[in-house]
Amino acid sequence: MKVIGAFLLAVLGGNTSPSSEDIKGILASVGADAEDDKIELLLSQVAGKDITELIASGREKLASVPSGGGAAVPVAAAASAGGAASAPAAEAKKEEKVEEKDESDDDLGFSLFD
Repeated sequence: MKVIGAFLLAVLGGNTSPSSEDIKGILASVGADAEDDKIELLLSQVAGKDITELIASGREKLASVPSGGGAAVPVAAAASAGGAASAPAAEAKKEEKVEEKDESDDDLGFSLFD
């Protein structure tokens, strides 16, 4: 990732075709080690390609990756499969989430609007 980041920084800085030395210079400026094999692999894969097109195609690929909300799906599936057996478990979870309110927090001796 640091090699890709350095490459993108070079492109952002106006260098449309960063070389291995450009990437090594960027990485050295922040004290990161430069691995020649990874730099050469990246440069061989992006040679002759427009970076904006690469980013756009990457976004399209990432759009199909599910993200977030994954925890609710198994719970809903278990509830429909388990029927009444999963109801007590759901009630137990609801009870655990209820926190007792500390009475000392109710009145600290002043009001926000006094």
